[in-house]
Amino acid sequence: MLYDPSAFEQKWRDIWEEKGLHHAVKNDKRPKYYCLDMFPYPSGEGLHVGHWRGYVLSDVVSRYMTLNGYQVLHPMGWDAFGLPAENAAIKKKIHPVDQTLAATTNMRRQLKDMGSMYDWEREVNSSTPEYYKWTQWTFLKAYELGLAYKKDSPINWCPSCATGLADEEVKDGRCERCDSVVTKKNLSQWFFAISKYAQRLIDDIKDLDWPEKVKKMQTDWIGRSEGAKVTFKLEGCEDTLEIFTTRPDTLYGVSYMVLAPEHELVAKLTSDAQREEVEKYVAYASTKSAVERQERREKTGVFTGAYALNPVNGQKVPIWIADYVLMDYGTGAIMAVPAHDERDWEFAKAFNLPIRQVVMSAAQAEALRKDGIDFSDSQAVDKAWQEKFGAEPYEEAYCEYGVMVNSQEFSGCKTEEGKKAVIAKLEKAGIGKAVVNYRLRDWLISRQRYWGAPIPMVYCDKCGIVPVPEDQLPVLLPHVKSYEPSGTGASPLAAIDSFVNTACPKCGAPAKRDTDTLSQWICSSWYYLRYASYDCKDKAWRREDIDYWNPVDLYVGGIEHAVLHLLYSRFYTKMFYDLGLVGFKEPFKRLFNQGMITRMANSGRLEKMSKSKGNSVNPDDLVKKYGTDALRSYLLFIGPPEMDAEWNDSGIEGVYRWLRRVWTLVTEGEITEGAEKDGEVLKVSHKYIKRVNEDLSRLHLNTMVASLMEWANFLIGRKAPVSRETVEQYLIMLAPVAPHMAEELWAFLGHKEGLFESRPAWPQHEEKHLHEDDFNLVVQINGKVRENVRVSKALSKEELEEVIKARPKIAAALEGKTLRKVVYVPGKLMNLVVG
Repeated sequence: MLYDPSAFEQKWRDIWEEKGLHHAVKNDKRPKYYCLDMFPYPSGEGLHVGHWRGYVLSDVVSRYMTLNGYQVLHPMGWDAFGLPAENAAIKKKIHPVDQTLAATTNMRRQLKDMGSMYDWEREVNSSTPEYYKWTQWTFLKAYELGLAYKKDSPINWCPSCATGLADEEVKDGRCERCDSVVTKKNLSQWFFAISKYAQRLIDDIKDLDWPEKVKKMQTDWIGRSEGAKVTFKLEGCEDTLEIFTTRPDTLYGVSYMVLAPEHELVAKLTSDAQREEVEKYVAYASTKSAVERQERREKTGVFTGAYALNPVNGQKVPIWIADYVLMDYGTGAIMAVPAHDERDWEFAKAFNLPIRQVVMSAAQAEALRKDGIDFSDSQAVDKAWQEKFGAEPYEEAYCEYGVMVNSQEFSGCKTEEGKKAVIAKLEKAGIGKAVVNYRLRDWLISRQRYWGAPIPMVYCDKCGIVPVPEDQLPVLLPHVKSYEPSGTGASPLAAIDSFVNTACPKCGAPAKRDTDTLSQWICSSWYYLRYASYDCKDKAWRREDIDYWNPVDLYVGGIEHAVLHLLYSRFYTKMFYDLGLVGFKEPFKRLFNQGMITRMANSGRLEKMSKSKGNSVNPDDLVKKYGTDALRSYLLFIGPPEMDAEWNDSGIEGVYRWLRRVWTLVTEGEITEGAEKDGEVLKVSHKYIKRVNEDLSRLHLNTMVASLMEWANFLIGRKAPVSRETVEQYLIMLAPVAPHMAEELWAFLGHKEGLFESRPAWPQHEEKHLHEDDFNLVVQINGKVRENVRVSKALSKEELEEVIKARPKIAAALEGKTLRKVVYVPGKLMNLVVG
């Protein structure tokens, strides 16, 4: 029997499907296990082998858990709405509906060819009315909870995609989808108040079984910082400026203030003498992207002609505008302490602004202590510092903590204590307070594109903003010929009168629909719940289904979603928990991020596999030549699954040969009936059974495949009969990796039911077979190795010495010499010292 995968792989996929072996049934006697892949965008190019890597990994785990007695839910679906699908349709000059249908049909075929045990009965597509009806419902639930709101705001704008972007969709100032430089645009937009959940998102991530890198990325993105909000009065004006600072201990060093050019007070504060210059600068700054404004370069800015008053000492502080201050972060205004902040230092140097040191370094403080200065006497500290260091030229900003100086009654305080004392002074005067600030901004969810779920809100002149009643969902996306983005900031839906014009759900008067669509990230923020209750018609899910299957036990996908999908899904789950719709606070218990597959690209560099880079490999061609199991095995063997791995076109050959040798061992080798009796085979087999199980539990799947290869090499290399027990143990453990071949060989051995139908007991090692009665003893004479000898562990040192001296090679070496000493390292070495 030749190894010909094409003769049996499709056969077994058909059998699994016919028998419904992959369909998860609730209330099975087996415990549940929910293994989930991040559902893919329906790409017109289909899957390349880089995509296969994560899907094969999750399938191995799903099959392993199935054979270990679990009822496994392993579903698949399509993240079909949003920019990726619409941009692909525009490129091909076809409608997104047609693009999505063609892409999902092709990718479903590829995933089935992979042999993955997906439960296709639970398939979801986020662009179908049956699904996005409930996506719209989740928006209404957020609105009900006070988490959805609309406001006019300068938003991230991608000129290429012609739509607004959330902060998380901007990478280094560029659109994460098309890499265009992101600009700003003022639009009325819907937001989700994710910032209200900032602390809970930090607190709850700590105990998750997630990669530490992802946990840190999310924690840093949320960006908790403790400090103070401080109010500065304005000279000759009733308005005030509010700033947030993490260093209230440096308030006495404020020498100027800076507003973002788009700050609402700029026009009001600017003096007539400075107005023309300020207006020119505001126009200049509006042409710059956020990343350009944050780049390290020559500082630019303009004095407004206005002054603020330092709340702790009453000093006049000039107010400038500069593009390095962004309206998006904090209050759009900062207090500048150039002596203790690098950016402020550079700006002060560029415009010759005062620099006042108010924190002395540890070295300066130590020098004053040696001079006997009493640090509890603030005036003495300031005087001594001025005499010793006041004339020193400033060379750079001192940004560390230390001891306060030139800070009135706080001089001499350690900065950590001084922060609290200054805040207490501000609070007492009613001009500041201690606050916790977060970098996380509310989630922009409006999109000015066609291909998405319409926002279910209506605008009525009489009633204002009115949510669409639940019984009127879904608000259907109209099918139109022309769907390309307008580029003006208005959605293409705004031009469709039949869609826009409607009746107010509250009073029945003429009204207009919201014409933006929901971000595709909302679709993927709850899909893991729909899988568990896929057949529910009258609600998004049945609570009993969610309580049974969720949360997800293992979630597999790329690290690129660390502060996008993964953060949004956590927020959505907490929102549902607060509404009493789910009984858990976190969606995914364990997260695994697979590495990318890289290959030499058109650029001449190793890059992530992609058709656009000319370095993708079509799995269809490899399946035809080597079979699905060989490709699966190679993608597991290629390297640690959490790390990037370089594709080698010839690498699959070795894996294919291994499978062919296993095939020959079973189909042509001599197999004895009954249990294994050979002591060496038992010892080696149980060693590999232990290794495979350990590697599977840690998802070290590359070394797991290596152990299966070594085990096969041992069995084949013996050139002796192998027991049925050992062969069957091997096939069971091979089955998650190469399920088609394992099934075919299992049937070859005479089993009436398939492996995944009968689910035989998963092999476990027995310690008694791993126990060794002898060991390898290194024998030396005068420190030089002469022989390696297998000896019994039961022998004493004296008995070992006699055994060794009786060996011909050692006896010859000792002849005519006097044995002076025997050095014995138990279980390892014996050194005979002779003279």
